Amino acid sequence: MIRDHLYDVGLRQRRDMFGPEGAEGQVEHTTDLNDKIQDYVTRYCFGDIWQRDGLSLTDRSKVTLAMLIAQGKSHELRIHVRGALANGVSVLELREVIVHSTLYCGIPAAVEGLRALEEILIERGLPSTVDDESASAVPAGKETR
Repeated sequence: MIRDHLYDVGLRQRRDMFGPEGAEGQVEHTTDLNDKIQDYVTRYCFGDIWQRDGLSLTDRSKVTLAMLIAQGKSHELRIHVRGALANGVSVLELREVIVHSTLYCGIPAAVEGLRALEEILIERGLPSTVDDESASAVPAGKETR
């Protein structure tokens, strides 16, 4: 891999979003088999595209999550939930991206998105309560008149 400005910026972005294990950890485990992809991801994905003007990092994270939900990429989804939290996306915003994806991607995709979000919240010791909407829900057959 060639170390240049794009590579350095990309590695720094990966570190900011995914911590050392998502940056140096990936680079240190680069082999002849995966070096081209690691270089591409570091240099062009995070060193170029994620640095462009026009969308904030939080917006890029939300768009990325929506696309990963649509594609059913559960492993990458979990990685990018972590990155979205690091980029300042709130748990409420993450939940709403997932709920919105139900309309366009279907229930199974949205459920997988929620599973990923719940796993990462548990992993990070973060609460899953975002707006107390569930506390105000009335169980079916228990409507008040």
